[in-house]
Amino acid sequence: MAITPVPAPFTADDYRARMARAAESAADAGLAGVLVAPGPDLVYLTGYQPTAITERLTVLVLAAGQEPVLVVPKLEAPDAERAAGASALTLRDWTDGTDPYGVTAPLLDADGRFGVSDNAWAMHLLGLQQRLPGTSYTALTEALPMLRAVKDAHELARLEAAGAAADEAYGEILKVRFAGRKETDVAADLAALLLEFGHSQVDFTVVGSGPNGANPHHEAGDRTIGRGDMVVLDFGGLKHGYGSDTTRTVHVGEPSAEEQRVHDVVREAQRAGCAAVKPGAACQDVDRAARAVIEEAGYGEYFIHRTGHGIGVTTHEPPYMIEGEEQPLVPGMCFSVEPGIYLPGRFGVRIEDIVTVTEDGGRSFNNTAREMALVD
Repeated sequence: MAITPVPAPFTADDYRARMARAAESAADAGLAGVLVAPGPDLVYLTGYQPTAITERLTVLVLAAGQEPVLVVPKLEAPDAERAAGASALTLRDWTDGTDPYGVTAPLLDADGRFGVSDNAWAMHLLGLQQRLPGTSYTALTEALPMLRAVKDAHELARLEAAGAAADEAYGEILKVRFAGRKETDVAADLAALLLEFGHSQVDFTVVGSGPNGANPHHEAGDRTIGRGDMVVLDFGGLKHGYGSDTTRTVHVGEPSAEEQRVHDVVREAQRAGCAAVKPGAACQDVDRAARAVIEEAGYGEYFIHRTGHGIGVTTHEPPYMIEGEEQPLVPGMCFSVEPGIYLPGRFGVRIEDIVTVTEDGGRSFNNTAREMALVD
């Protein structure tokens, strides 16, 4: 197993800069501030992840021109104080039996419009709105979709390490037996390999054999893999807090001419999508480049999803490589390029890399062979 260095931990200064950038971006978008509930945004901005997410209010309040404040239940304050970004913000706690909205409301512009993390509880927004009826709210995905999109050098190092670990897992899975085993058996092998190569969390292990491969999000089931099956392998999770996500399609034994042709078309489409990655190009340009290859080959109706999604502290986040998304690509953005062809009742093919935008093009974090691998 290759030994990769452990990235240096993020510092309070890193989190301070992220929070300041979020507050400034909110002001630029015409918002009074940002309210962040427990979840990926809170981890990204402060390094704090509550041990358990409960009905008790925890919220980070960010606004241009004021210090960041994290409102937490008193019984969880000791954990919050140990977070890497704690020294870059002010903690305000509240105790059971008191009104948490009474603690939070004075931090907000009574007539402001706020961006709110997507996973905030409705009961908390309604509680704040009852206290401050002049406030209004919009989802952060809509208001600040690029909040986490551009990665710094430390984040890129984590994503690269996660990609390399997923590649190592793929290299090892090619050595196991497929024929005569259930999809769930191979999925368990993949999960174990991701953990062996340093992942702390496995998010998904899609193993779609034969006709199941025609469902892009098929969950591994009890189908027994047989000789002659095409098998879609899509797997990933978190390493050092950042995501991996890669897909390769293998074949049990020799493929038919049609199976080889479909795989070749997808491989060319994936190559075209990656080649379209460069600063200033629109996200939709990546989708268009990959889709054009598949449409020209006569399989356009069988490419039934977007070409890619962003990745970072979660395995799916903005930006999205999809028609209509005109967001320009910026160095440091990271996302998947994963075209596919899905023939209902027969088989599917998908090939996926995580790509980052560089100063003059794009670079893949996945570097395993994209040709069809033959397995036993």
